[in-house]
Amino acid sequence: MLALVGGLLTALVLLGLFHPRSGADTLRWEPTRSAELEIQNEIDDLDQMLEAANSRRRRRGEAELTEDGLRRSLGEDLAATVRRRDEYLEELDVVQMLEAKNARRRAKGLPEITVEEYRAKIEAERR
Repeated sequence: MLALVGGLLTALVLLGLFHPRSGADTLRWEPTRSAELEIQNEIDDLDQMLEAANSRRRRRGEAELTEDGLRRSLGEDLAATVRRRDEYLEELDVVQMLEAKNARRRAKGLPEITVEEYRAKIEAERR
């Protein structure tokens, strides 16, 4: 039985290796659309979305959006998001370092320090 199963597996592997057509040819595995068509569809979608947004803005009496203005606005939003993230991470670092410092101070029997005292110490070390 073991030789029969081994022979069957060997036959299947050999059939796959020496078959004249590849698996992709057998399955007719090809993309449904070309990359150029996909890019053109994306550009058309963006143009349609921008036109729809501008038609709503015109009805409300607001200025129309341009692609450059939209890119600038996105850049400003991204910069603000990065700035808020950096501020949050800096605050988180201070809180975590202060907690570790206060844990060491408690172990030594010293009084804990506040966030303001710790920030003042950090600023003094920066100078």
